[in-house]
Amino acid sequence: MTAPSSSITTRKGGRWIEQWDPEDETFWKETGEKVAHRNLFFSVLSEHIGFSIWTLWSVMVLFMGPEYGLTPADKFFIISMATLVGAIVRVPYTFAVARFGGRNWTIIAASMLLVPTIAAFVVMEPGTSFGTFLVCAMLAGVGGGNFASSMTNINSFFPLRKKGWALGLNAGGGNIGVPVVQLIGLAVIGANGGPRLLLGIYIPLIVVAAVLGALHMDNITSVKNDTGAAREAVKDPHTWIMSFLYIGTFGSFIGYSFAFGLVLQTQFGRTPLESAYVTFIGPLLGSLIRPVGGWLADKYGGARITLWNFVGMGAATAVIVVASMEKSLALFTTAFIVLFVLSGLGNGSTYKMIPGIFQAKAAAKGLTGEEAASYGRRLSGASMGLIGAVGAVGGLGINLAFRQSFLSVGSGTGAFVAFLAFYGACFAVTWAVYLRRPATSGATATTASETKTQLSYAEV
Repeated sequence: MTAPSSSITTRKGGRWIEQWDPEDETFWKETGEKVAHRNLFFSVLSEHIGFSIWTLWSVMVLFMGPEYGLTPADKFFIISMATLVGAIVRVPYTFAVARFGGRNWTIIAASMLLVPTIAAFVVMEPGTSFGTFLVCAMLAGVGGGNFASSMTNINSFFPLRKKGWALGLNAGGGNIGVPVVQLIGLAVIGANGGPRLLLGIYIPLIVVAAVLGALHMDNITSVKNDTGAAREAVKDPHTWIMSFLYIGTFGSFIGYSFAFGLVLQTQFGRTPLESAYVTFIGPLLGSLIRPVGGWLADKYGGARITLWNFVGMGAATAVIVVASMEKSLALFTTAFIVLFVLSGLGNGSTYKMIPGIFQAKAAAKGLTGEEAASYGRRLSGASMGLIGAVGAVGGLGINLAFRQSFLSVGSGTGAFVAFLAFYGACFAVTWAVYLRRPATSGATATTASETKTQLSYAEV
């Protein structure tokens, strides 16, 4: 078979690829792989900076001493609002790629990061009102949407056999934006610099990301919003079950990323510099290990890895509760970093479950071959944006829980007890839905189709 050609033509002022068939191995080797990798690299760059801007206020609050007139509860509320907006905008960002083109939306999304960064640069000084800081933090939430549009865009460039690696690299490269902004914050604090220096570093980086996206990325003409798949995904219970589990993994990762330094400052009296020395370690390790979670899921099954990962997260949280009650900073910090690592591992395993679940549903419907693959791609692609958005809302819950815990008991212990209970619930749901073997005989037997589907879920 002759491989289709990939022609990049000018339309609507942008670079558009008119023909794209990565599943064709000849096309992929001769044309597609190079183009896909180029787009992946610059997509990671933009998403990376987006994550940094989204979590910017986790660093900014470390600079805000008594002269700012803010209580710990005020600071937790500020970072909570950044988390909330970042979760909400993931939904429209998911559909923006098909509406505007992946390259074009990357330029727009990167350029939008200038708004919260410049706004924070202008107002970041003692005497500014709490409401003004709150608005600036909410503006920073647009950085959270970059993940959804970047994942949707890169999903279109790679063949099914390469998607796990590409999406894992894309997600991990974006997640690393969290520890990077915290490391830069550490350097600024260590050099006795002010918060405006940190913001001044990121403003030109945002411009560079937008310009490089314009110069080196492409749009794919054939990418269209599938509203039918979106409606079907919303109605499917597995979309909401996986959203619940993703709250436990990614929601934990992003929530703890925002809160870690502030918890150390508030509960253990650490200075901004002392907090910054360790704040970045958890997010860094959690980001780096995310692809490992996907690899383990490929090898042993995503549901199995996710199940035991929640056991580990529960155990680490229990240790944190003990350390918090005993006021042991060393044990608290170590267990918290372990919890970060496990949340990153779970990010990879839960996200890997999604296409497997819809592939199992396709098999249960009697679909085979390309028809089954097409069904799985449509539904998993449509559900990923919603699952990512709901999962990010978990970060809001974590920060609000910390805020209430410090208001009520003066420490984060109450919040960690609640998190421990939630991880127990995640364990139970994972086992009951995806690993429990169904009855196959007698009055309680399921249908053959249901049995086949449930048995397949154990392999996702």
